[in-house]
Amino acid sequence: MTNVGKSSLYSKGGSCFRLLTPASSALMRLGAVMCLAAIASTATGEEWGSIQLLERDVPAGTSQRFAFVPDRTFESSYLNMPVFVARGAAAGPTLCLTAGVHGDELNGVEIARRAFSRIDPKTLRGTVIALPAINAEGVRTGNRYLSDRRDLNRAFPGSAGGSVARLIAHMVSTKVLVHCDALVDLHTASNERTNLPQIRADISDPEIRELAIHFGTGIVIAGKGPDGSLRREAAKAGIPSIIYEAGAPHRFQEEEIERGATGIDSVMAYLGMTDRPEREIPESRVYERSRWVRVPRGKGGFFFPEARLGTIVKKGEALGNIVDPLTDEPHTVVASVDGEIIGMAFSRPVLSGYALYHVAWHTAD
Repeated sequence: MTNVGKSSLYSKGGSCFRLLTPASSALMRLGAVMCLAAIASTATGEEWGSIQLLERDVPAGTSQRFAFVPDRTFESSYLNMPVFVARGAAAGPTLCLTAGVHGDELNGVEIARRAFSRIDPKTLRGTVIALPAINAEGVRTGNRYLSDRRDLNRAFPGSAGGSVARLIAHMVSTKVLVHCDALVDLHTASNERTNLPQIRADISDPEIRELAIHFGTGIVIAGKGPDGSLRREAAKAGIPSIIYEAGAPHRFQEEEIERGATGIDSVMAYLGMTDRPEREIPESRVYERSRWVRVPRGKGGFFFPEARLGTIVKKGEALGNIVDPLTDEPHTVVASVDGEIIGMAFSRPVLSGYALYHVAWHTAD
């Protein structure tokens, strides 16, 4: 994998981060942590130096929180987002955290804030950059999309002369992502659904696979992600990137938030950025395929789920029921494949084609 056109530990500190990621050798990962520790022991804050980000100078051993756009104008209020930066006292990789790409996905916003608040820059090796509410207007108003009604997670890497979505994506890509050595993007389900805690990652890349496994959720869903998504486009630029998906939109769910913050702690320990002992990583269930069970044509009505997140189901097994409230005609929703339920809709009125259950499964090697 190459990192074209971005400042990173590959050029700043030798091959430490490269050593961290091969999936085949725990010894090499241990050697990488030792390599980062050696850098930390010989590099003072002055030698390591500050980071220049968005015309801000963040000295080693300090943290800052500021606005992406300092202007106080009508338009900047729609384009603005908070930026958190912790510059470690010693050298190390740069981990970037992004959240609020969809403004209604609040768990991710709080995970980014909480994980950042735990960081002590005086003991940190490397840098953490967090954008906890990229779609800041959407977070304030509970809107998944931007003010131009576009999905920001289909607009990356963006363009300087495009829509608001493409403009924001371009700003993030050219001013923040160029600093990143690894990226964790934080999400929830959408549209009155909920997701089992999971990592989504392109596991064909060994660096991304290791990052996904060391987050520690136990479930990894394979895939590159859709074109224009932050995760996919960052990976194309050479930045190992994963998504943490957990819970439902429009609410804060403490269990999913704490699990996400702990996962980020685990990733930082894995990258050698902290002195926390690397926690025991649960054996991961890696699923290469997934499919939505949808409302059949003409079978809309009131949906009443029975199967729950994490249930292992067999093809043809009943998952729930739909009742037409005008005719009382029932319809049983059944699994179309064997697998584990990783996402589902809440009980609600549904129409033909509405996605009810997301089922994932492992394909034979």
